[in-house]
Parts: sequence; structure tokens; C-alpha cells
Amino acid sequence: MDAEALRTFLTVHRQRGFSNAARRLHRTQPAISRRISLLEQELGAPLFERVSGGTMLSQAGRVLLPYAERALAALQDAENAVRALASTASGPVTLAAVGTLAGTRLTRILGRFARAHPDVDLSLTTATSADVSDLVRRGEAIVGLRYFHDASPDISSQPVATEDLVVTCAPQHALAGRTVKSLAMLRAERWLAFPEVPGRREIAASHVFALFLAHGLGEIPWTPIDSLTAQKRLVEAGFGLALVPRSSIGEELAARTLSTIKVGDLKAGQPIVAVTRSGGFLSPASRHLLDMLSRDYGQARG
Repeated sequence: MDAEALRTFLTVHRQRGFSNAARRLHRTQPAISRRISLLEQELGAPLFERVSGGTMLSQAGRVLLPYAERALAALQDAENAVRALASTASGPVTLAAVGTLAGTRLTRILGRFARAHPDVDLSLTTATSADVSDLVRRGEAIVGLRYFHDASPDISSQPVATEDLVVTCAPQHALAGRTVKSLAMLRAERWLAFPEVPGRREIAASHVFALFLAHGLGEIPWTPIDSLTAQKRLVEAGFGLALVPRSSIGEELAARTLSTIKVGDLKAGQPIVAVTRSGGFLSPASRHLLDMLSRDYGQARG
């Protein structure tokens, strides 16, 4: 079993089929099939099952998957460590962040980092919290910025800040810009929230429900909306209220297309953590980025 075999295996899995993997790796489909066949012969078990529309991992494939990801990530660590001997201020640094965190605070930090490391190839990708951890786990991102601590043993989590959550409403709402004494006064409002999705720890409906239950208020009327942008547009149009990160509505507040309602007995927030792979190699530049996120993120409010 070699690195090329594992890389082919992972590509077939991630691209959901041999044809897509062949295009991704710039090889022919027979070559991909042959490489997987040799790996299956070596392991003595089939790694994929053909299903309608592509392939899926077999039981043996699911067992191999985390080991293959860690093995290739370790090889990437080895390459990065050797390259770091030649230069401590160059090379690639990839940051994966939850989309709602890719705002003013983060861009200010990345701007300072880029000026301090002009020879570093810095790139940013956005994903959900669960996917941020997966990208770091696979070595496709060096540092991740997500919501909530990741309890996986192969991920190291470092607290960065707490994101304030606020109740947002349309400017024409009767309570826009005002303060209400308690959350109970908003119980009859319709709420917009993310539907509950396994692995998503962003502000799902369960988070909003929990706040009302904690105040002894029971169930509330709500509408599932799976996009933060769509939530904001619907709130602007007066279709309901939403609980959102304060930093995600800065532009709308400045343009006065959204407003907020301050709730006297509501203190809501979600922790932001920086994640890296446990035991993974971090170049000096990557360590500097991690230090900047941990030290400066809460101070860089836009």
C-alpha cells in the first residue's frame, strides 16, 4: 500500500465515482479502476460498492478511510517540515473558516498577517463547522476557525472569542431598535432558523428552541431556512425574526435594512475556536496565524 494508492482511493470517495476521480487526477478511468483493484487485492476486500449515480464505500472502505486521511496528512506534514528548513517565512498556509466568520474581524487579521509574511501563499476557504474540522483533519487546511469545541481526539481546539447573538428584525417592525423586558414578549413571533442537520453546530432551530425552553416558554412558531443570507432577506421583508451573529449583519445595520431588538433577559453567544490537527506540523507562519487568531480576534471588532 503506497501513498498514490491511498490518494486514488480518497479521490474516488470524495469525487463519488471513478470517472470524476479520473478527471480530477488527470488520468484515464481504466487506470483509476486498475489502481483501486490492485489495492483491493492487496487488502483482500472490496473498498467500493456501485450504487445508482456513482459509488459508495464498502464496510472495508469505511474502515480504511480515516487511516488513509491521516497517512496522507502525515506525508504532507513531512513535506512541510522539510520545506520549512529552507525558509521560515514562505510556503502555503490554508485557513478554513465558517462562512459567517469570514467578515471584517477576520479580514483585518489576515491583512496584517499578509503584510507580515509577504512570501506566504495564504488562502481561505469557507465551510460549515463540521467541514472545517474535516478539512483540517485531512490536511487540506492548516488552521480552521469554527463554532464550538471539537471533541475529536485528532483535532486540537483553542478558544478564540465568543460571538454575540442578537435578535434581528425588519426596520418597520413595531419593536425595531427597542428594548423588551423579556424573551416572553417575543414568543408569538415567527422565527427563522436553520433546520437541524447532523454535524452542523451553527444557530440551528434547536438552539433557538433551547433559549425559549430555558425561559420556560415552550414551543414557538418557526420556519426552517437553510441559508443565513436567505434568513436575512426574509427578515428584511418582514417574514419573521432571526437569532444571528452580530458580526453577520454589520452591513445591513449600517444600511438600515435590518434592525435589532434588545432583550433584557437574553444573553446568547456561541464560542469561536481555532482548530488544528493534533500532532500535525505547523510552520512558523502557520503558528503566527494561529497566535494572531487567538490573541487578536476578539479585539478586531469591525
